[in-house]
Amino acid sequence: MRKVSQRTAEGIKYRVEQLLEALHYKHPVEGELAKWVSNQEADLVMKLAAVGLIAKPEVKLAAKLQPFIKSYVDERTDVKPATKEVWRQGEMGLIEFFGQDISLRNVTPGDADRYKLHLIGKKLAPMAIRKRLQFATMVFRAAVRRRLIAESPFADVSIKASMPNRERFISLEETSKLLEACPNSDWRAIVALARLGGLRCPSEVLSVRWQDVDWNAGRILVTSPKTEHHPGKGTRTIPLFPELRPVLAEAFELAPEGAVYMVDERKRASSQGKAGWRNCNLRTQFERIIKLAGLTPWPRLFHNLRSSRQTELAERFPTHVVCDWVGNSEDIARKHYFQTTDDHFAKAASEGFRGGAESDAPKAQNKAQQTHAVNRGESQLAHSTLEVATLCAASDYTPQNAATSQGGWGGIRTPVWLPP
Repeated sequence: MRKVSQRTAEGIKYRVEQLLEALHYKHPVEGELAKWVSNQEADLVMKLAAVGLIAKPEVKLAAKLQPFIKSYVDERTDVKPATKEVWRQGEMGLIEFFGQDISLRNVTPGDADRYKLHLIGKKLAPMAIRKRLQFATMVFRAAVRRRLIAESPFADVSIKASMPNRERFISLEETSKLLEACPNSDWRAIVALARLGGLRCPSEVLSVRWQDVDWNAGRILVTSPKTEHHPGKGTRTIPLFPELRPVLAEAFELAPEGAVYMVDERKRASSQGKAGWRNCNLRTQFERIIKLAGLTPWPRLFHNLRSSRQTELAERFPTHVVCDWVGNSEDIARKHYFQTTDDHFAKAASEGFRGGAESDAPKAQNKAQQTHAVNRGESQLAHSTLEVATLCAASDYTPQNAATSQGGWGGIRTPVWLPP
């Protein structure tokens, strides 16, 4: 038996009396008393449990880092496998630093601070450090809620989010070049759905079925694997934009009989991994297409296609409508999607400020300049849109499948609209 000082013994006696009182009056053990119990050595905890003052501590004593992380991640059935794959980096970081057998209650706030400095010392990107600290915070917060520890050592440990500017606006003119450089209709559909439809690639692009296209109503039903776990967010409907229609009509014409998905189903099959969706080598092939189009590959290849479309649509439609079509929130759109383009600067420089008091210049001249600028901008947009819209359209274009099949292939809607 280990000897302790008189003061320590009196402190233990006081806590035991508190436990007896809680037991007698059937009060829960909370606050400072619960924290004191959780911080005691295993032998004392076992003695308290042996006389019925606290619950049996086997589960708490077995709460070691790696087993707890595994059980916690396994229980999280509300997240997708791809998310758990991302968490894997956070798990490896914690185990590398603390060891797999460390008890959760032996990790202190000072240890958490040292872990943060360890990550910084490894020269990881600020966002990577932030994600690993967020994972650690989530794990230890879960341990608190399970009453395995009294407080989280990571409660006050964080790092400011900081990402380099990786935005790149892909203009309609550049989109036209990309479509010309695509080797086949599958790739033209992929690029068009991402850039002109604003779909996530690969998950949403490769999930579009022919039966989801309503040619007469001018709408497309988009299935969203990323957001399907949110109530009512598994699908959304987008317009069949005029510049998107001829590209999809060409893909419809060239699709094999009986095709279900718009893009070759082999790409969809190769994109399905144990951890969810992956790029199935689309990125490598797309970089080749970009270079073939005479462009330089940009960061976040497919995200910036989608981001460019949302920025473009926001110029013409209310924000809440655009976010509904693109499938994100207004807050996320402001943080990660909306971009400031060269056209914004050009328009501001040519039109000036038209709200409030007019300048001292003659109003007639001011109005004429504004009209010229607007007409020029609309003309440029119409010209670029026309380039995209006519890229895949032929002079005498009638989908053969529409002529030979009354109901399409396997329930597919046949396009009544015929491109010029």
